[in-house]
Amino acid sequence: MPVAAQTPRIKPRALRPGDTVGIVAPASSFKRDEFEPGCEALREMGYKPVFSESIFDHDLYFAGSAERRARELEEMFEREDVKAILCARGGYGANYLLPLVDLKKLAAAPKIFVGYSDITSLLTHFCDAGSFVGFHGPMVAKDFAKPDGVDVGSWHNALSGAEGWRLEFGGGSGVKCLVAGSAEGILYGGCLSMLVASLGSPYEIETEGTILFIEDVATKPYQIDRMLMHLKLARKLNDVRGIIFGEMLDCIQGQDQRYTLEEVVMRVVGDLGIPIAYGVRSGHVSRQNITLPIGVRSALNVQSSSVALEMLETATTI
Repeated sequence: MPVAAQTPRIKPRALRPGDTVGIVAPASSFKRDEFEPGCEALREMGYKPVFSESIFDHDLYFAGSAERRARELEEMFEREDVKAILCARGGYGANYLLPLVDLKKLAAAPKIFVGYSDITSLLTHFCDAGSFVGFHGPMVAKDFAKPDGVDVGSWHNALSGAEGWRLEFGGGSGVKCLVAGSAEGILYGGCLSMLVASLGSPYEIETEGTILFIEDVATKPYQIDRMLMHLKLARKLNDVRGIIFGEMLDCIQGQDQRYTLEEVVMRVVGDLGIPIAYGVRSGHVSRQNITLPIGVRSALNVQSSSVALEMLETATTI
């Protein structure tokens, strides 16, 4: 099914070796000893990380006040030397920034913005209300801080302006076919908990015409069921063209449970008549976090022995 007409989205400039990347903390606080190895990994990749010392502030479990975090984000977008903005970590608190951040100011100086988990609130808001592309991908104090934490291929393809690039998953990849089929749509989504938390708010997710990516971590199967049913009852799955589930790390009831999470999700979404894949490593993952551009046209092909996701347009401009 062809993708529905969409408002053209604002795309940031491509990232190049030697570029300066700004690091922000829009949500939870974090430890400096987890942050510094991530900065060093970015330097080894050829980038120049910059950040404010206020990034280490604490306010309860947040990285400082909501005002500090919103100001930091806007300032990084406004800095001419900064070519991309990476989140230090997720956690909780990005939703506090939604009414504080000036989207017109951000859209006037579009930048690559990368994160996942709680950062889903910002990614979907930027995509829906700001009409600009974002990136569901690795974070500094989480994935870059690990030796095998980043899928380098998708990082470069997504951020460098590569054309027609694909993610292909065959046997041994851990990615499974739940429902075979093909579809085109706008790649969209993120952490399931945050997608559901948007419902009923002014920042409610807009899923029409999308290839919907859904992931979470350490969430029991019945909770996954409840949130998927919430999306379904809220009619947020009505015009979704395809669904991709993440690795769903540690989403188990107990070691002795007699059912799989795949069975649980199929109980809810198996009747939608759309292709469904399971196990793509983006977000909360065990290794090699894949970067997914949010807001670009994509094609999903799910077969019994393989899954492919193709980007039908570049996510950045040259």
